[in-house]
Amino acid sequence: MVGRGRVARPAYRLAAVSAATGALLAGGLTGAEAAEPEGRYIVVLDDSARGRADSVERAHGRDHGVRVGLRYRHALVGYSAVVPESQVAALRADPNVKAVAPDRPVHATQQVLPTGVDRIQGDASSALAGNGTGAVDTAVAILDTGIDERHRDLNVVGGFNCMDTSRPNAWRDNNGHGTHVAGTVAARDNGDDVVGVVPGARLYAVKVLGASGGGFTSTIVCGLDWLAQNAATLGIKVANMSLGGEGTDDGNCGFTNQDPEHQAICRVVNDAGVTVVAAAGNETDDLANHTPAAFDEVLAVTAMADFDGQSGGGAAASCRTGNQDDTAANFSNFAVTVADAAHTIAGPGVCIRSTRRSTGTVVYSGTSMASPHVAGTAALCLATGQCSDPSPAAVAAQLRADAAAQSASYGFAGDPNAPVTGRYYGHLVHAGGY
Repeated sequence: MVGRGRVARPAYRLAAVSAATGALLAGGLTGAEAAEPEGRYIVVLDDSARGRADSVERAHGRDHGVRVGLRYRHALVGYSAVVPESQVAALRADPNVKAVAPDRPVHATQQVLPTGVDRIQGDASSALAGNGTGAVDTAVAILDTGIDERHRDLNVVGGFNCMDTSRPNAWRDNNGHGTHVAGTVAARDNGDDVVGVVPGARLYAVKVLGASGGGFTSTIVCGLDWLAQNAATLGIKVANMSLGGEGTDDGNCGFTNQDPEHQAICRVVNDAGVTVVAAAGNETDDLANHTPAAFDEVLAVTAMADFDGQSGGGAAASCRTGNQDDTAANFSNFAVTVADAAHTIAGPGVCIRSTRRSTGTVVYSGTSMASPHVAGTAALCLATGQCSDPSPAAVAAQLRADAAAQSASYGFAGDPNAPVTGRYYGHLVHAGGY
């Protein structure tokens, strides 16, 4: 993420969600402007209403004045809507309704052999990233601003547009963030531009953020819903979420605090078997305050700085002052509790060169850039059979264990071998063993 500025409600955004973005993100909501205050909500229906969800929605429109936007039928059963504030309590009292949750804004966590891929020894993996040949037969979903399929370095094979479901195939990136993330995961090893951790992997562009990098919980849940429906058919075992917003983990998959995003992620992880990798965030804060990284079911990725692709420190900063080579990034969130440390790992996230919209490359910094290094490594581990147990919990555990098994010299100042008091950044992911 570029940064997480404050908005009226907890935000998921790349920079800040403007009024224009709010209009863009309406996602098909229609109807005349209400005389009374209205709010954006996600209505989660009880599983018993699955077979009659359409009729329940119509009844809610008739009886409570809701204007339905996105519909969910896989990760959870329900819909997003604009709801008159006077009707929210009545909706919550409906026996068909499990939860009515605010629809929060969301954001991307932004800020040759790329230094990041080099630093995690992607060139020493079975993919030999950077040798100019070969491709990895695997698929990764990128939940982001979309991906620009025109870039010659990216193998984009499909996707879904949650920003405007009337144009489901219009998932081209109109921001640049998602295209950059995609390149770190899977840029082709073809002698052009950059190379990713799993070169040439099939990419699915799940567009959940708009042109300014902003979105809402409803668009995130839409992307997770698409993933829950299609992951098995398309062979998607890893999803990257370089985005985040304010929130916490209730320890109960969102059923205690009525968090539809958490419920949907648990369905994707536990039922669809997808390893979800998420950026820890850029607030120099406890990641427990930022979702989806806070969720125990997600592999949360902090950022470290590297400027030469090599361990040992001492290289001059290549693009960002205030950070030193082989140290924890000065903007990165971190784990504080033992429970959060148990699902945290680090990746290179400072001055990362990757694919730019349409053509060429560009340099970004952020935990958004660290996360795809880990997502690519997870996909590589699964594709090569090194992760023999494909369950998300086992994949996360193996990546963390293999990272911890590297010598202290492989790591960075701030990792568990050279810790910063009160801040757990995790060990640096290691692609070289896969």
